Amino acid sequence: MLTTVTASPSHARAVLPFARAVGAAGHDVVVACPPDLASAFDGAPVTVAPVLVPMSEAAARFVPRIEALGDDPDPAAVVARVFAGEHLVDEVRALRELGPVDLVLRDGGEFAGMLRAEELGVPHLPAPSGAAHVLDPLHVGPLLTACRTELGLPAPADAHALAPYGRLDCMPAAFSFAPSWLPDAFAYRQDDEVDRDGRRLSEWVAALPAGRRLVVASLGTALPMMASSGRSAPGGPPVDPAAGLRALVAAANEVDAEVVVATGGLACEVEPAPHVHLERWVPQPLLLQVADAMVTHGGYNTVREAVRHGVPMVAFPQFGDQFASAGRIAALGLGRRTDGSSLAADLTAVLDDGSVRDRARAAQRAMLALPPVTAFVERTESLVRA
Repeated sequence: MLTTVTASPSHARAVLPFARAVGAAGHDVVVACPPDLASAFDGAPVTVAPVLVPMSEAAARFVPRIEALGDDPDPAAVVARVFAGEHLVDEVRALRELGPVDLVLRDGGEFAGMLRAEELGVPHLPAPSGAAHVLDPLHVGPLLTACRTELGLPAPADAHALAPYGRLDCMPAAFSFAPSWLPDAFAYRQDDEVDRDGRRLSEWVAALPAGRRLVVASLGTALPMMASSGRSAPGGPPVDPAAGLRALVAAANEVDAEVVVATGGLACEVEPAPHVHLERWVPQPLLLQVADAMVTHGGYNTVREAVRHGVPMVAFPQFGDQFASAGRIAALGLGRRTDGSSLAADLTAVLDDGSVRDRARAAQRAMLALPPVTAFVERTESLVRA
């Protein structure tokens, strides 16, 4: 099986449980990714080939084309070009060097793997992906058609079908975040220990007052990456990576709860109150097992982890697909969406609202009724046999 991943560590984490399950079952798995994501697969029974273009490089390559779209380009068109632009042609050529495969598992925002699967005539499946929820086939389809022409590939029966063999997800159907253009999913239970690194809670977390409510807060991995690279997210206005953290800590200072904030290494200019604890990194799935609420940027991995543990959310989106996920969190009754100005009030409301907690628990029970990720192995074998 060939697994293809792009963009950020969160995309790698989305495919890791599936790739690991197939490798552990004795099948050969090759992971093609940018060099900066290779370490995400350390310890997994896979072979890593760091042959894909980093997303920052792909975005930089298309700056002139994006500027040509005018002063107010359609964000959906910009994002589509970054994920599905002509850089895919070189990536498909790089994937050819890895040899033939029987199946392709791709990050939902990665399309070189899809084109390589078409070239080989083998099935391909997108992994759970927030990016896939906002990559409109009306924008992506023509770009992929241009890449197919360059590669000498025939056009598929439906050029707008981005998941003709189905797709993977880790959300139950009743709580789906997927848009109408995506097919129903082969759904599996969210892995609650993706990293398998033996982490445990810090002793100071274990010693927090038992009578106090506990909130986990994180704005994800992409903002720290933007800060270190000096780049902003494509398809939207410039994002100040530290601004969201400042707003988050300022709001947490006003909330009657212990709040553990994962900073991702971003410097925070707001002095935290004694009940607000800043950490560079936290074992998030583990901490969610004892949390009363989660403040999240709306990254799809975090959403699924919160649902896995029945934790209500306050979504504070920063860019990209996070806004769509935040809207679904509110629409499904799993929490609230905030713009930051009312974050303290929204978090307090979610902590105090038993109906939101009940809804989060209902989603958790529905997720726990799904088969484990290891059952994906049987799905891959049946697809290959077919």
